[in-house]
Amino acid sequence: MFRLLALCIILACAIPQQALADKPVVVFAGTAAQPPLEEAAQTFQSKTGLRVILHLGSSGSMLNQAHLTGQGDIYIPGSPDYMQKALDFKLVAKDSVTIAYLVPALVVAKGNPLGIKSLDDLKREDLRIGLADPDGVCVGLYAIELLHANHLLEPLRPRLKGMVESCAKTAAMIPLNMVDVVIGWREFATWQPDTMEVILLSPEEIPRLAYVPGAKLLSASNPEGADAFLSFLASREGQAILQKWGYLTTEAEARQFAPKAVFGGTFPLNEVW
Repeated sequence: MFRLLALCIILACAIPQQALADKPVVVFAGTAAQPPLEEAAQTFQSKTGLRVILHLGSSGSMLNQAHLTGQGDIYIPGSPDYMQKALDFKLVAKDSVTIAYLVPALVVAKGNPLGIKSLDDLKREDLRIGLADPDGVCVGLYAIELLHANHLLEPLRPRLKGMVESCAKTAAMIPLNMVDVVIGWREFATWQPDTMEVILLSPEEIPRLAYVPGAKLLSASNPEGADAFLSFLASREGQAILQKWGYLTTEAEARQFAPKAVFGGTFPLNEVW
């Protein structure tokens, strides 16, 4: 009888720990770093046995999901301004990790068949120009600021196309031949190198650089798993996955593309859009 009672006590103590180990880590993430995030999630699961469920979309829609549902363990937007919104909503812990850095660039079809060489070439009336919705997608907001800073927003406004709902959909406009050039991230070209390439901008043309932050949601049902996955993303192994996909992992690397650009902060979209 005593042995049976002892066994029951042991099992009762073990069940919560096992349940915790079996509980997945739920991530709401923007798609600015989708390919390396997907690979990192698979690698993390192989190493730890903890499953990572990635919900991917625009930084704005993922923020809304976390806010409205009160669920999820981690929020990873594509730029720090959305993390600030999450902090303002009291959705995330104040401590965050920096996962990667992003540089605005022009994205064109492989081989650059239309000979686009610079931002100034966007004035050509034969070009179809694509970008993301600036109201909910980080790269769309950065694109509008870029055009505004270079006095191109008003001349090009009638010809801007797409206004798609995520970074992934923005990048897809090129291989789908929806547009001729996309104002996106430098990193997009590594997603489908057989179909896309980037045109780097002059350093003085880039007003702002971005980074991809990650933070634990205060409503996390698996806080230990969230901490573990965030630590993995910031670790040498996690950063190596980002680097393999062509992402920059230090501020110094990003600064080489635009030494005088602002890092972080936000752009007052409603004043120009």
